[in-house]
Amino acid sequence: MSTDTTTVVLGDRPLTIDEVVVVARHHAAVEISDSAWERVRAARTVIEGLAEDTVAHYGVSTGFGALATTHIPHDKRAQLQRSLVRSHAAGAGPEVEEEVVRALMLLRVQTLATGRTGIREETLRLYLALLQHHITPVVHEYGSLGCSGDLSPLSHCALTLMGEGRVRIDGGDEVDAAEALDGAGLAPVELHEKEGLALINGTDGMLGMLCLAVHDLRRLLTTADIATAMSVEGLLGTDDVFAADLQALRPQPGQALSAANMRAVLADSPIRDSHRDPAACTRVQDAYSLRCAPQVHGGARDTVEHAATIAGHELASAIDNPVVTLDGRVESNGNFHGAPVAYVLDFLAIVAADVASMSERRTDRFLDVKRSNGLPPFLADDPGTDSGLMIAQYTAAGMVSEMKRLATPASVDSIPSSAMQEDHVSMGWGAARKLRRSVDALARVVAIELHTAARGIALRAPLRPAPATAAVIDALAEHGESGPGPDRFTSPDLTAAHLAVVDGSVLAAAQSVTGPLK
Repeated sequence: MSTDTTTVVLGDRPLTIDEVVVVARHHAAVEISDSAWERVRAARTVIEGLAEDTVAHYGVSTGFGALATTHIPHDKRAQLQRSLVRSHAAGAGPEVEEEVVRALMLLRVQTLATGRTGIREETLRLYLALLQHHITPVVHEYGSLGCSGDLSPLSHCALTLMGEGRVRIDGGDEVDAAEALDGAGLAPVELHEKEGLALINGTDGMLGMLCLAVHDLRRLLTTADIATAMSVEGLLGTDDVFAADLQALRPQPGQALSAANMRAVLADSPIRDSHRDPAACTRVQDAYSLRCAPQVHGGARDTVEHAATIAGHELASAIDNPVVTLDGRVESNGNFHGAPVAYVLDFLAIVAADVASMSERRTDRFLDVKRSNGLPPFLADDPGTDSGLMIAQYTAAGMVSEMKRLATPASVDSIPSSAMQEDHVSMGWGAARKLRRSVDALARVVAIELHTAARGIALRAPLRPAPATAAVIDALAEHGESGPGPDRFTSPDLTAAHLAVVDGSVLAAAQSVTGPLK
């Protein structure tokens, strides 16, 4: 398990996307500021003042959802909170990844620390301790409609605070929550008025996955720029179309950044210099998958940054229903509806699919002897006897096809629930789950392009590649990827390239020559 030495302090400002990632993925420590604890105590005082009120207050003295008109007597209110969490912990299907659950937990703790939910201090301290002791509740794939919060996933986490349900410790064996708490020297809590709602009413699951996706896509899109430049180089394409003055004629910010990255990677390429003479090179224009890459990658970049803006707004939010306002009122609201987050999760799945689609087209060009400008069929050592990278392209094509299906928006769907009280939902959790699969596939498709381009460039010998390209090829080799030669077991080469993409080695290798890429 990777452990970061950073300490993230909650309560005085919103979390950043990078802070969510470092806690979720790298187990950075989390603390809550003194001022936040003061707000938590003050808000709890407001809720306790309502407990004896003869006027009904949602979640304090009433049932939930369509049962909101049912009055709950004082002696049943602890049972009300327990029943809420138990009944709503109704997840099904495969277990959700640890980093997703940790992100969800962190974001719920952040909202609780705003002092807008009325949580008790002891309950929040236990939730914080779960993160610190790496106790991760088992959360399931299905159960959230992305409205009234990610109810089922958050309920599985709340169940742990009660000493119920199942958890994993340090990502290891699955154990009973009570056993895990006892082993960490922690005691479960009995939930009081409104605490059940405070624990489960938020967009934390879908937001956590959005933060992870934005972080990963930012690096992946720069890596895709590197792969594109290598493909342009290996296919004897031109970098003239990436010129800054041409890009400035269409001032899309992401496009300019991608084009600059491609120029930097292709700088000082002997392969490129070998066909600059117009008399020797009769091709007027490259195919769209080469020539228009900055436009596609740039559009994807701009969409990711829009998603990051939405994530930033959500990270600054205090989502609960009802909520304790700044002036001490307790008000119902609809801020738990996941629409803003769901929309951008769907947007990202669309652009990821399109970037992957263009990457696969460049891979395919390397393998077609009619379009590869002098390379052997399928980059095979002995074409006919050897198949080369023929089926690597099949693998990329299969993933791209899947990504196109995953690009179908989830947020346009809605199935009413809770006896029509909750009659429009966002399906943001579903949008987030499919985006995770899409981001993973994009990394693998780009890795296949890198592997293919590296082999195509090697087959241009004795011509040498650009210094940045050479550094990337060396990094791929250090991860175990092999160079040209007779057919061999292909999957390990693709796995090595994928690892070099996701661990940042490809980006680091290119930047060791170019300096920071955008």
